[in-house]
Amino acid sequence: MTPHIDTQARHWLRSMFDAAIASAQPAVCLPQHLPAPPRGRTVVIGAGKASAQMAQVLEAQWPAPLTGVVVTRYGHAAACQHIRVLEAAHPVPDAAGLTAAQQMLKAVESLTADDLVIGLWSGGGSALLPLPLPGITLADKQALNQALLRSGASIGEMNCVRRHLSAIKGGRLALACSPARVVNLVMSDVPGDDPLDVASGPTVADPTTRAQARAILQRYRIALPPAVTAALDTAASESIKPGDTRLGPITTHVIATPDLALRAAAQVAREAGIEPTLLGDALEGEARDMGTVLAGVARYAAKAPSPRHRVLLSGGESTVTLRAPAPGQPTPTPGRGGRNVECLLSMALSLKGLPGVYALAGDTDGIDGLEHVAGAIATPDTLKRAAALGQHATAALDAHDAHTFFGALGDAVITGPTGTNVNDFRAILIAAKGRRHAPRVPTGHTTTRTTTPRRQP
Repeated sequence: MTPHIDTQARHWLRSMFDAAIASAQPAVCLPQHLPAPPRGRTVVIGAGKASAQMAQVLEAQWPAPLTGVVVTRYGHAAACQHIRVLEAAHPVPDAAGLTAAQQMLKAVESLTADDLVIGLWSGGGSALLPLPLPGITLADKQALNQALLRSGASIGEMNCVRRHLSAIKGGRLALACSPARVVNLVMSDVPGDDPLDVASGPTVADPTTRAQARAILQRYRIALPPAVTAALDTAASESIKPGDTRLGPITTHVIATPDLALRAAAQVAREAGIEPTLLGDALEGEARDMGTVLAGVARYAAKAPSPRHRVLLSGGESTVTLRAPAPGQPTPTPGRGGRNVECLLSMALSLKGLPGVYALAGDTDGIDGLEHVAGAIATPDTLKRAAALGQHATAALDAHDAHTFFGALGDAVITGPTGTNVNDFRAILIAAKGRRHAPRVPTGHTTTRTTTPRRQP
């Protein structure tokens, strides 16, 4: 591959990532789903990384008076005039999130059948609404949340547990809204796009049971605080079930999904003369294993002769299991990792510098793991350049330190908070053999240079 192809391939991958993010912006996907104003009050509630931007768009479009409160991650706020925008911690909850949940319940007190509640839900909402059942402390929730994040449990499994230990999730907020009508607008970041798993379903009924939650905790051998064990042994931890006659009318619209984002990226590819293949929007599993599998798919595809450049697109949510050290070994210092860059580094190691294969993996909310970095780009010479800089790819993967690895190469992808969240995005470009130029960057799509992030304080 010539330097020209390398440069153009990077720009093209980034333009596709940008197109996927742009397709899921609240200003694009929210207005057409707004209900008619009610005879009574309109109250807006919501939680997630995109909730503030969703609230801002709703305010600009709504033709009647409204009030409400939404909570988003620190640094993701947007200015609103009538809806209070609060910020809290993610992925490990804090006291600000607990306060936000209490204020949300207060906002829907004493509603009538003439009133309307609009719920704005997006990924990240579970951690932002940490209101535990009586007897469970915030410290208990924090410890459990950290254990779940380290366990390798899927997002659906984690949310099942959360729903049965919460005073607001699993339909409990919907019950608090009754008898008012509830209209949920959901930006999905979960495989399958089930609203129950977005923010752990505060305003939708939950068919799962506390017995299932206990089984998940046992499966991953998660040590529980005594208060959590006691709560799961009581009927009070059971969530609100479908068909509960106490609920008011509920309508739910999934307004943005990973599939729609991938299709927007595929359209960019077609406009550039690239042949796109969608591998699916719900890929799950251990991040490093997923990287190995995707490398195998790319290697197989590269064997087939083609006169056109091709791109393999996929979404979903991988997991990263932080394994305990062997007996007698010290606990390692946590690396600067995220599931997308871990998958990408594993892919690069498996490809072993295969010519003509480039890849980008990133989180559409702009934050992969705990870093303010969306993801990274890998190229055929990633391992070679890393070795020249003294960066050891295998060691970085084992230490879950892929952000440090790609940052040292200048291959981090930084977007800042994007205002949306439709989960992970992966694009693998397979350049056609014999082509001297990579695809052009389509008009109308931005291409921001990848940069090396500064270490966060």
